[in-house]
Amino acid sequence: MPPVSGDFRPEAILEVLERHRVRYVLIGGLAATIHGSPHVTTDVDITPATSPENLARLSAALKELEARIRVAGEPEGLPFDHDAASLAWGQIWNLMTTSGDLDISFVPSGTHGYDDLRRDAIELDILGVHVPVASLADVIRSKEVADRPKDRLTLPVLRRILEEGGS
Repeated sequence: MPPVSGDFRPEAILEVLERHRVRYVLIGGLAATIHGSPHVTTDVDITPATSPENLARLSAALKELEARIRVAGEPEGLPFDHDAASLAWGQIWNLMTTSGDLDISFVPSGTHGYDDLRRDAIELDILGVHVPVASLADVIRSKEVADRPKDRLTLPVLRRILEEGGS
């Protein structure tokens, strides 16, 4: 059964991705937080590599996480059957899992996808899990182009962190 609000355990999501050897880059609010943003996020955002082999590993990880499509008005989400080919059909997947929300974006705003983000990503061990995190400059670039109200709120802080020597 997918979690109710408050069950956000990002390290558990990242651990499952690592165990399944999914190639991805952590993006979005959690990446911003890792770079020093004080803004709190309640989901994990990733950009995966799009090879069929990697998407098959991602599909296996999503099955272990009991991923369901996150839909307003459906507190338990919608079940979906997936494999490498079906995951490649969508550009964005907004999911809920047993460890919290997981958003998958194949080509985040302002980027060219995995290879673009991977080039400057930093490698970190977070609670014992190896995590490739988008560079702060790439997080800023994506948030600038997305231009959502929540991004406009965090951008001044992220720019200041970058100016002060953030990665």
